[in-house]
Amino acid sequence: MGMQWKVIEDNTRRTLEMGSEPLTIGRAQGNSLQVQDTLVSREHSRIEWRGEDLWVVDLGSSNGTRVNGSRVDRKQLTLGDEVAVGSVRLILEGQSTSDRSADPGTVVEDTNSQAGDLAVFARLTRELARETDLGPLLRQIVDSAIALVGSERGFLMLADKDQAVVQGDQAGSPDPTKWQVHVARNFNQEDIPVPRTRVSMGIMGKVIEEGRALLTVDAGQDERLTNMASVEDLRLRSVLCVPIPGEAHIRGLIYLDNRMQMGAFESRDLELAGLFAAQASVAIRTARLITRLREQNQRLEVSRKAIESLNDQLGRKVRDREGELAVARKELGRERGRHDHSGIIGSSDAMKKVFDQLERIMDSELPVLIVGESGTGKELIARAICRNSPRKKGSFVSENCAALPDSLLESELFGHVRGAFTGAYKNKRGLLEQAHGGTLFLDEVGDMSPEMQKKILRVLQEGEVRLVGSDKVLKVDVRILAASNRDLEAMVSEGSFREDLYYRLAVLRVDLPPLRERGDDIPLLAESLLGRASREAGLPAPGLPHEVLAALARHNWPGNVRELENEMRRLVVLAQGVARLDDLSSGILRSSGTPHLTGSPPSTQDAGDIKLAVADLERRSIETALTQAKGNKSQAARALGISRFALQRKLEKYGIPTQK
Repeated sequence: MGMQWKVIEDNTRRTLEMGSEPLTIGRAQGNSLQVQDTLVSREHSRIEWRGEDLWVVDLGSSNGTRVNGSRVDRKQLTLGDEVAVGSVRLILEGQSTSDRSADPGTVVEDTNSQAGDLAVFARLTRELARETDLGPLLRQIVDSAIALVGSERGFLMLADKDQAVVQGDQAGSPDPTKWQVHVARNFNQEDIPVPRTRVSMGIMGKVIEEGRALLTVDAGQDERLTNMASVEDLRLRSVLCVPIPGEAHIRGLIYLDNRMQMGAFESRDLELAGLFAAQASVAIRTARLITRLREQNQRLEVSRKAIESLNDQLGRKVRDREGELAVARKELGRERGRHDHSGIIGSSDAMKKVFDQLERIMDSELPVLIVGESGTGKELIARAICRNSPRKKGSFVSENCAALPDSLLESELFGHVRGAFTGAYKNKRGLLEQAHGGTLFLDEVGDMSPEMQKKILRVLQEGEVRLVGSDKVLKVDVRILAASNRDLEAMVSEGSFREDLYYRLAVLRVDLPPLRERGDDIPLLAESLLGRASREAGLPAPGLPHEVLAALARHNWPGNVRELENEMRRLVVLAQGVARLDDLSSGILRSSGTPHLTGSPPSTQDAGDIKLAVADLERRSIETALTQAKGNKSQAARALGISRFALQRKLEKYGIPTQK
């Protein structure tokens, strides 16, 4: 099978056979294809055989050589490829009447082989599949149809929804003048102005009415088109008109003609055009679906922006409400003072005194002693003091002096060097060094040994720290906040706590009331602690009905806020939906005097001495926790909310026997 080129130049068409010699293209006279176009170089490009393959090579032209619309330096060609040089287009086709021995430039009959037709058809359908915008797609359909059958002009008409025509025996008789010509083009890919006056509406109407394609080799002599004024007026010769099929109706028409040449189209062209119309129908349907999706996306985008606008409006309203709430909080906060006490819950008279104390010491850098029973929130107060102090940007370091023996406590506070004692395998920075420039909170300082008291006193007096196992001395700048649940003044009188250290620590003092003295705060504290416990556990917070809150308010809370916090954690796990009295621990039910529950009442033999009553409740709470933990001290300590070391001290204090 030989190769040939369909050459389209200056509104003319001709065919060049591709022989064995190269085909040269340019403005110079010696070229196989001489092109008089200022966009074409003298030696512009060359098409040649390389073995069995055909290649196009650009010869360094100024405006380049394009293959299927893309500029190339060299490219292998296949059937159906289009080479553009300036305004000249060459389409590679196959034909069987000649071979490579023919001279390039020979004009032969313009008939395509079946292989060439299929190659061109395949390329055109691929191009249709790539285009999804409806407007460009319709123009591409017409241009491709013109190139496929070699017509002079092409038109595309689409049916309106009301003009859809059912194919076959139920074909209607619509008025073609109500159909719209969407595209009118010539073979140079130029738009034709006033398309309705340049096309035979009679031929289109006949194809629409009959629902099948029409081919005429000479429209003026075709008996089927007799009495059609448009055929005579337009002096039509060759016409090919095929319907674009839809799912149940004709979607539109592709109209192709050649006004000057009779017999320009053959039956093979009619078949190709019909196949191409089917492909065009699929492409149009796809493009319309994509267009609808884009429109829907645009509507969704508009809706999204409207929702964002509404959210912004809602956000502004929320911010306005937050602003109003902030003003209200400021008004309420005036009673607490000008500092941030967030996290400290309480509005009782006892807590107002605490806030008043805090207001007067917040801006100072002097040591502060925080006094209160275990579980009253001494560390929370210490953090609030640090957060509002001049050292708020420094570190806040905390240590419980009752939780560690002297040897470990000294190492924790002062640090040590490698090899200072067994297990000291590397250097360690002490908490005093870590808190340099910030605040160190020492909880339960009343439990420190006399030796540790002396070493802490040196830090306060000289601002120096000596690492364990080393002679190295570090200068530290630390504000000390201390706390104790013991009466340090009484301990000073007894000689168990250094007087000089006491006065160093208690330069400023904050006295925290036990929870039993701030009963008005219990409902608010319970709700807050319940919410925190539910978030930590990942479980819904149960409701607290009046009878439960009343029982909580009647309890004397020997463990203070820490005991209340543990009770709320217990309710989150045990209560379902709404807490019941039966969900409360037995100690709370006994002390609150709940009538329907049995159990021994608390001892009242020393009811006139509150300290003895508290000690009795603490002892019984420890005994109950140990019993429930089956003698396991670690579990009992966790249940009581204290450290194991602190529990051991209390066991010794109350003389409570433990299982060996």
